[in-house]
Amino acid sequence: MAETAALKICVVGASGRMGRMILAEVIRRSDLALAGGVVSHDSAHLGADLGELAGQGHLGLTTQVSVEEASRDADVVIDVSTARVAPAVARRLGETGAKALVCGVTGLDEAGTEALASAAGTIPVLHARNFSLGVSVLEALVEHAAGALKSDQYDLEIHETHHRFKADAPSGTAMMLGEAGARGRGDDLGEVARFDYARQDARRPDGEIGFSVNRGGGIVGEHAVRFLGALEEIELSHRALDRFVFARGAVEAALWLSRQTPGRYSMRDVLGLKL
Repeated sequence: MAETAALKICVVGASGRMGRMILAEVIRRSDLALAGGVVSHDSAHLGADLGELAGQGHLGLTTQVSVEEASRDADVVIDVSTARVAPAVARRLGETGAKALVCGVTGLDEAGTEALASAAGTIPVLHARNFSLGVSVLEALVEHAAGALKSDQYDLEIHETHHRFKADAPSGTAMMLGEAGARGRGDDLGEVARFDYARQDARRPDGEIGFSVNRGGGIVGEHAVRFLGALEEIELSHRALDRFVFARGAVEAALWLSRQTPGRYSMRDVLGLKL
């Protein structure tokens, strides 16, 4: 029986912390092959060997600026760059219609979201603000619980903690969980979210979704969603123990997406979650 060809992956944002972990995971696995890596034109790692960049030894494949050149032989592109770069990557790949796109960039504005949607007309596109398989399960559970627990009987609070260098607050994952809760209730998060409380008169109306943020140390990521009733409380939580969990989720998403037709997908689709 002939062996199945390894899936060829190109990583955009290859010199970042997440990009390097994805490179290492791709190099380590026999069912994957590294096709290329992209960095910014002013990166100190332009021209660097991708294997050495990932701490895996010399590979003979170097970083490039051009997405088209780096992904020439790729089956799937994994983009973990920035919100400034991601829309252009999506547009270029959508125009060629040849590569599937896994995008893990957070903080996209409306134009960025539209670029992904447009690309999905010609290629499979998966966008995830968190590649953890466990977080995907948590998101589905939150939506299901929010639909079952009435908002005038259970207050919904989302707590998140990250390392001291985390730039966005609340995190993209916290916002994703808030959206799941609002969706389960049939609400728009923008109309029910509350991010701060006044010193006086901090009483909350029914249906509000509260957020609290902690930053400190080297915590990878902790999220808890609490449904608080007068007589009982339910808590759903997730704790990431190692950032490697996100790299592994990204390549699992790439493997799954490579078999799909053009369209928009999520990590919940990868897991087949129907909750």
